[in-house]
Amino acid sequence: MKMDISVVVPLYNEAESLPELYGWIERVMKEHGFSFEVIFVNDGSTDESWNVITELSRKSEHVKGIKFRRNYGKSPALYCGFEQAQGDVVITMDADLQDSPDEIPELYRMIKEDGYDLVSGYKQKRYDPLSKTLPTKLFNATARKISGIKNLHDFNCGLKAYRKAVVKNIEVYGEMHRYIPYLAKNAGFSKIGEKVVQHQARKYGSSKFMGLNRFVNGYLDLLTLWFLSTFGKKPMHVFGFLGSVMFFIGFVSAFCIGADKLWCLINHVPQRLVTDTPFFYIALTMMVIGTQLFLTGFLGDLISRSSMGRNDYQIEEVI
Repeated sequence: MKMDISVVVPLYNEAESLPELYGWIERVMKEHGFSFEVIFVNDGSTDESWNVITELSRKSEHVKGIKFRRNYGKSPALYCGFEQAQGDVVITMDADLQDSPDEIPELYRMIKEDGYDLVSGYKQKRYDPLSKTLPTKLFNATARKISGIKNLHDFNCGLKAYRKAVVKNIEVYGEMHRYIPYLAKNAGFSKIGEKVVQHQARKYGSSKFMGLNRFVNGYLDLLTLWFLSTFGKKPMHVFGFLGSVMFFIGFVSAFCIGADKLWCLINHVPQRLVTDTPFFYIALTMMVIGTQLFLTGFLGDLISRSSMGRNDYQIEEVI
């Protein structure tokens, strides 16, 4: 049976907000006549979140649940939710009630009628503390520059809409949920749009994604993704090239040093030992590093062809 919308909700210790969130989603869906499912992915919560999801599933046939044995993170939760999603349009949102389900109909329209592959929410007016908003602005400016997606202002907004083909053809792992638009672009889905969405103050509990660690890891992940998207399928191109250049410079330098020494010997010109000059060791070091870089590229090629088990997560229960 054809389904209009799948809503994927990754969560960690959000038991208080889940009944209100589902009631809100259900009301919006029924008002607009959408066929839908809501997939809650419980990322190792230690509160009553799973019991709440179980109870919601008893009351509504639209509720599905995935329970991890331990906390893996938001990217693994999205990955497993995307695997289960059946809707023509997949909506992701956070479970803390800061994303408004009232945005769903317009996001759906932009995918189905305007032809977007992905629409990302933009929380233009935020209710987060300054310690979170300032790093976010700097991070998004860097992400726009590196990814080349100039029209997005909020890469990390949890509220996004995807054409079904997008979520079935991208691999979200590690901490790459921040860069799903970049992943989609690299997979060939180039029509990426943005919609200004309402951001609401957190109603229950506190944010699980605050602190310097989140900010630093965001940049490291962005550099990783840039390198993988540029050289991930061809590591030999970068490492082999750098290694060859360094080896060549080192070899030429060593040859010049040797030729100069030989000329001095032939012409009986006094000169100190080759090993007494620092240029000999610099040339030797460059040749060694060049060889190591070349071998690194070769091994990278071998590894890239045999990477397995990257998205192997322990799922305790599925509703």
